[in-house]
Amino acid sequence: MKAIESRAEVYLMALQSLSEAEREAVITRLLEDPQLKEDILDLAVIQQRQGEQSRPFTEYSAERKERALKA
Repeated sequence: MKAIESRAEVYLMALQSLSEAEREAVITRLLEDPQLKEDILDLAVIQQRQGEQSRPFTEYSAERKERALKA
């Protein structure tokens, strides 16, 4: 286990040991920071969409351009 993973495990265990109210308070504080909130939301979306099929960026980019022209 890498040092970063080890440290993350310690923080996770500490968070899990808190009461529900304490965990909620910690998470609320994290979400008050705009950058952390964006990072957390990005990670949540990545986790949710992990099983989805991917497609080439060029295909996605072309589709976006096409939609922008129609708007």
